Amino acid sequence: MMRRSLFLAGIMLLALCLFPATATGDELPVVRALLFYSPTCPHCHEVLTNGLPPIVEKYGAQLQIMLVNVQTPGGQNLFRAATDWAQVPPDQRGVPLMVVGDQVLIGSVEIPARLPAIVDAGLAQGGIDWPPVPGLAEAIAQAESAGEPTPQSESAQSSAGATVNVAADEPTAPSAAEAGETVPAATTTAAFRRLMAEDAAGGVIALVVFLFMLGSVVWTAVRWLRHGLVGRVGGGRRSLALPLLCLVGLGIAAYLSFVETTGSEAICGPVGNCNAVQSSPYARLFGVVPVGVLGMVGYVVLLAAWVLLRRGRAEWVEEVAWLAPVLAFFGVIFSIYLTYLELFVLGAVCMWCVSSAVIMTLILLGFVHWRLHPELDIMEAV
Repeated sequence: MMRRSLFLAGIMLLALCLFPATATGDELPVVRALLFYSPTCPHCHEVLTNGLPPIVEKYGAQLQIMLVNVQTPGGQNLFRAATDWAQVPPDQRGVPLMVVGDQVLIGSVEIPARLPAIVDAGLAQGGIDWPPVPGLAEAIAQAESAGEPTPQSESAQSSAGATVNVAADEPTAPSAAEAGETVPAATTTAAFRRLMAEDAAGGVIALVVFLFMLGSVVWTAVRWLRHGLVGRVGGGRRSLALPLLCLVGLGIAAYLSFVETTGSEAICGPVGNCNAVQSSPYARLFGVVPVGVLGMVGYVVLLAAWVLLRRGRAEWVEEVAWLAPVLAFFGVIFSIYLTYLELFVLGAVCMWCVSSAVIMTLILLGFVHWRLHPELDIMEAV
């Protein structure tokens, strides 16, 4: 749904660029800008549907914006070239991101807030040409040779971005990424090398957590193979750590859900690039369900399972005693998948996500230790 609405918003925005209400002569100055976006990014959706249309309508043909879809391989390469050229810090390399001249605007708040003043200043100085991003001129030339664009439509086309051709009478079909096919951002080795070059601390932390999760899953599987899933339920104060972990994990998942559903900027520390991860297509399961919401559901279910095991009737406990560790096991498997994407596909790390992965793994180990087979004499209550 977001891809389709973002696709239509892109058509409306570009139509405003190419067919303004009042005609202006070719001699008037023009400001040209690059806007990098992702079809599944809520921040981008906010910019394209609410932030930019009034600005584009105000300036008409004197403002030309090239949309570059970072889900395509060429768009990802152009985004990397632009952020390298502009020396954007690694922790700020997310979408939406706009390049106007030598200025970079990031996020759904900064872009509509600062763009009008930049356009006014640029028009007063005779206009602003496309930024000298490596590969941009070639991308525009390739689009011109392949798409038979009108002179004005170069602002709406880029083979790097594979966006929308509004020069035709009818809009073309969305690109593969817009239609639902996810295009990998880079090869696994290239993404990991880039991560280690730009954010070595975040990469090392995520890699250690990734290996910790893999080891925990293997250990759990071996325990279950040896002793079975069903054992007696332990008690004592040690088990109280499990609901505390669930509550902390629930808080993290709730914050990420807020970021993903409202398009807000994530608060990131000195390590990692949370906004790049949260604005990626992988922040929503099947492009629809925010991963943070899925995490909230998981932590609530695990917390309810703990309450049932502690306070439920004995016959209920015997029937569902296996459920909590199995749910936590699959939660860790999903966390392994997400961390793999951060390390080897996106080349960016979200410390909120890594923290949630650690918490889910500790919950799994806690449930397994709390419920080990009765033959293992380490279940004494404290």
